[in-house]
Amino acid sequence: MSKAKKAAKSVIVMIILSIGGKLLGFIREILIASKFGSGIETDTFFVAFSATGIITTMIGVALNTTMIPILSEIEAKEGKKGKIEHTNNFLNIIILLSVLLVCVGCLFSPIIIKILANGFEGSQFELAVSLTRIGLPIMIFTGIVSTLRGFLQSELMFMESSFTSFPFNFVYILFLIFLSGTYGIKGLMIASVLAVVSQILIQIPGAKKSGYKYKFIINLNDKYLLKLLFLTGPMLIGTAIDEINVIVDRTLASTLVSGSISALNYANRLNNLILGVFISAITTVLFPMLSKESNSDNYNSIKKIMGHGINIILLITIPATVGLIILAEPIVKIAFERGAFDTIATKMTSQALIFYAIGLVAMALRLFISRVYYSLQDTKTPMINGVLSAGLNILLNLILIKYMAHSGLALATSISTIILTFSLLKSLKKKIGSIGTVEYIKCSVKSGLASAIMGIIAYAIYYKLCRALGLGTMYNLVSLLIAVGTGALLYLILCYIFKVEEVRMVADKVWRKLSKTKSCKDK
Repeated sequence: MSKAKKAAKSVIVMIILSIGGKLLGFIREILIASKFGSGIETDTFFVAFSATGIITTMIGVALNTTMIPILSEIEAKEGKKGKIEHTNNFLNIIILLSVLLVCVGCLFSPIIIKILANGFEGSQFELAVSLTRIGLPIMIFTGIVSTLRGFLQSELMFMESSFTSFPFNFVYILFLIFLSGTYGIKGLMIASVLAVVSQILIQIPGAKKSGYKYKFIINLNDKYLLKLLFLTGPMLIGTAIDEINVIVDRTLASTLVSGSISALNYANRLNNLILGVFISAITTVLFPMLSKESNSDNYNSIKKIMGHGINIILLITIPATVGLIILAEPIVKIAFERGAFDTIATKMTSQALIFYAIGLVAMALRLFISRVYYSLQDTKTPMINGVLSAGLNILLNLILIKYMAHSGLALATSISTIILTFSLLKSLKKKIGSIGTVEYIKCSVKSGLASAIMGIIAYAIYYKLCRALGLGTMYNLVSLLIAVGTGALLYLILCYIFKVEEVRMVADKVWRKLSKTKSCKDK
């Protein structure tokens, strides 16, 4: 099987598993919304969770990204045995550092909450501090998960990391169904910790299958450890900047009406569905390929891989942006409006979703382009651009919140991300030469035109079906699925008519297989 076919197969498998995981994730979010609603308790939980998420996200993303090229280099020089020994050394040191961070976090939790949500007072502040301390061990387990994931992906084993979302969400769902009434919001944070532990357990069989065996090794003089830390440093800062944007949003939202933080959180989850399912699969599979070509200084191959990756991302995110904007309210209504999540919460969340969706294309491109930089072992450029973007985001937040409340915070995030993405592309062009900008523009125009037509048709179908079928939840779901399905089919047909290369390649390949199958049956 060729590398292209293997990559395509891996992407498809990851997308399928990601869709399953995201569906479970939506069930989890629906249950949280239903059990706890969109108010003081959920606002407090999400702030406390973000307090632990700052470090865990930084650790997870940084380790998973920097370990892959380093482990590939180790294997080439020292073989599989050396690779496993260095992995154990990385793992043990990461655990020790994480334990230290948990201790520091427990001590400074009140200060952290003051920074994250200066609008919290009294019992809400005390609850936020308590929830933060309960959730801090997530950092330790995230470090273990990320190290194992980096090892597995360096072995080109992607299914294990994609499958971790299943046990993760099952833990939440079981708690929300059977125990939430008894243990409340603190129990939800304990479930969050156990959910991360379950990800470790699901990765162990795959690691063993690949030949990994744990051994207690600590070598602070390991040159690859120093290299890992050198590359991880700027990445940690860059990832922290993303979290800072979230923190700024939630801090400012804590000064608005109750439910603003939750509205931003739920809207961001919906917007990230596309990123988590499709874009994550593409970047995860292509990143090791980019790293290998980078080690050979093969810039032409890097540009070719990058070109296909960017075009595919554009073809996915442009119609998704249109769909999220025109159908924001019915999407939120169907996803969350039940139990304690009322029509006011639906309106607030759908407003935020529209403005987050504006930056969806840029968010997706940024994820992929950053991987191109990391494959070139350049972690500084994304960091510098991220710092500038964070400053712009804060400035826009302070301006737009006055006129648009929580929706202004979402719009500020989108605008700053768009500017950052253009800056990254410009810097990349200086680094490796021409990157095929004209082809990207052509693909964007064709996709944009097809998406506009798709959007008009999908919008008309949805609201006509709503009038015909009624306004019940099930009827709304049927109307939305038909509208989205018809719109997606129309979009693909239009892309084929507009001669979009990637769509035509897939369509022609499917047609050839169908024709071959038909001819075999005729014989």
